[in-house]
Amino acid sequence: MLQGNLSRVTEFMLAGLTDKPELQLPLFFFFLGIYVVTVVGNMGMITLIQFSSHLHTPMYFFLSSLSFIDLCHSTVITPKMLVNFVTVKNIISYPECMTQLYFFLVFGIAECHMLAAMAYDRYVAICNPLLYNVMMSYQVCSWMIFGVYTMALIGATTHTVCMLRVHFCKDDVINHYFCDLFPLLELSCSDTFINEVVVLCFSAFNIFIPTLTILSSYVFIIASILRIKSTEGRSKAFSTCSSHISAVAVFFGSLAFMYLQPSSVSSMDQGKVSSVFYTIVVPMMNPLIYSLRNKDVKVALNKFLEQKFFL
Repeated sequence: MLQGNLSRVTEFMLAGLTDKPELQLPLFFFFLGIYVVTVVGNMGMITLIQFSSHLHTPMYFFLSSLSFIDLCHSTVITPKMLVNFVTVKNIISYPECMTQLYFFLVFGIAECHMLAAMAYDRYVAICNPLLYNVMMSYQVCSWMIFGVYTMALIGATTHTVCMLRVHFCKDDVINHYFCDLFPLLELSCSDTFINEVVVLCFSAFNIFIPTLTILSSYVFIIASILRIKSTEGRSKAFSTCSSHISAVAVFFGSLAFMYLQPSSVSSMDQGKVSSVFYTIVVPMMNPLIYSLRNKDVKVALNKFLEQKFFL
């Protein structure tokens, strides 16, 4: 934190989502409700997969990891955001801000690549079912999870180190509800060219590569499904992918809107809305999407509840 000591700004103030007093309390309860659903939903999904033996498959191994990422991602952002609604000034120190930025990036990048890994899993399951147990063995899945977190840690560390070299010496109000890359760069009074290049390169890699992987997987998946003669077979194959497609569309759509456009003050206010989707709404929606649209999860949940409460 040497660079932090050199910086004239030792703390920041988070502007939050809105400055209208009449909206503060309703938004507090609204986002508190979302956070409670997020915690319960993702913890429930992790617990259910852990204790349901017939869910011990690669698909649910990845889903359990996604739930863990969503839980952590939301926890890094939402509690501090809730404070903003009930305090006059939501102050965050320089070290806390950099820490929040780092872990936000870790879990944000991890989610991008985890969704790509899940798409590949569905591709193998539908297009190469006879080789599924070989291609998606426990060792392969473990290495894929390791790769996801490795890329997340590398990306987050690079961004944070670049941010530590930036000087903040004038404004200390972050036009956002958490410490994000572009809002922080807006406050810089030093050259940010390197930071912007790093943001563009890593954002392109962490958004485009997973997106291309997902699109490629689903091109082959759809082609394979259309070759299935029975209507029931096609319907079942599509249902196993629909949940993942829904999660991917919301997450990558809002993420691309925020990070793949030129940074400006005007776009920052619009970016807050898209940020709400991938930091707060998506972590809540994923367990709901995968549980409500997944027959195996429903069956496992019913058995789990019967064992715990009716025996």
